[in-house]
Amino acid sequence: MTESVVPPVICIVGARPNYMKMAPIMRAFAAHSPAIPTLLVHTGQHYDAAMNDRLFTDLELPRADINLEVGSASHAVQTAEVMKRFEPVIEAHGARAVLVVGDVNSTLACALVAAKRHVPVIHVEAGLRSGDRRMPEEVNRVLTDQISDILYTTERSAHDNLAREGIDPARAVFVGNVMIDTLMANQKKAVAPEALVAQAGLDPQRIRAGFGVVTLHRPSNVDDPVMLRRLIETLHVVSQKLPLVFALHPRTRKNIEAHGLSALLDAPGFLVLPPQGYLEMLGLMASARLVLTDSGGIQEETTALGVPCLTMRESTERPITVTEGTNTIVAGDASAIIDGVDAILAGGGKGGRIPEGWDGCAAERIAAHLSAWLAEREALAMAGLPA
Repeated sequence: MTESVVPPVICIVGARPNYMKMAPIMRAFAAHSPAIPTLLVHTGQHYDAAMNDRLFTDLELPRADINLEVGSASHAVQTAEVMKRFEPVIEAHGARAVLVVGDVNSTLACALVAAKRHVPVIHVEAGLRSGDRRMPEEVNRVLTDQISDILYTTERSAHDNLAREGIDPARAVFVGNVMIDTLMANQKKAVAPEALVAQAGLDPQRIRAGFGVVTLHRPSNVDDPVMLRRLIETLHVVSQKLPLVFALHPRTRKNIEAHGLSALLDAPGFLVLPPQGYLEMLGLMASARLVLTDSGGIQEETTALGVPCLTMRESTERPITVTEGTNTIVAGDASAIIDGVDAILAGGGKGGRIPEGWDGCAAERIAAHLSAWLAEREALAMAGLPA
């Protein structure tokens, strides 16, 4: 009698933050006993080939089994294109479950396809809420959680958010933060900031006495000319107090040039770099006096590293980085940003603590729980009972 082939858990990556979350999950699934068969699908939502290859290499993430090559488009077109190209993957390979991470368009698109085909949806990093429905990511979070069968959470407050939205508490499982699994696994491989600056043709002596790190990419910050000018002018003031290493996103650079702000970045206090790989950013953050950002993931990473973080957004979907970590919300308020920097340089700033479950073992907890959940579900199906 031929042994039946177990369909894979289809794991989805689409944009840069997904890779850091998926890498430890894939390792944990392979190491689990019994191993959990997987099929890694890259939607191609993140389409910078050089950066894509570097992330897979740095994180030791297996090459994608399938690349949907969706590329850039409006939110509606991109989401629809992912759905159109992903459904044949399920038809061709089957799926024990579809596992999605985070809150990008690929997350929602693949979850929708799976749910409509009655394939279990597993959402890692569920229940996070900023409360700002103007953010496309917030819409993706809310809708993905509504159609997910298991919701793996990074912080306890996520369970309250899910309960308020009418989601059965039994579907939510606290496992900790897989982003921190990746950080802890790679900290010793981080690239030294001085080497990185030298490779860019800049003088590493400029950061020897200390530096800050800047990332800026949110549409609400960089697509609004008034807000972008305010932030760049404010960062220019900060650069006179502390050298700033600015890993400049292509869209941000384009808008800075379009609005005549480039001269502000030519100041001696700025060291402008192109977008950086994971190990390079990890090295920069770990050695920084402070980080100024509008990135959700960096809020978590700075908390894990114990580095003060000033978040240039009105809200955060990761409140534990504020209540327990090193993060302070300063929005686009020039005075709040400058006062925050001054407090940190004077020896203030949040020391924070490492939140519960941020211990490098979140992926193993996911593997153990999911393996047992799938086995129980499949045993019920074999017995003709509802899952």
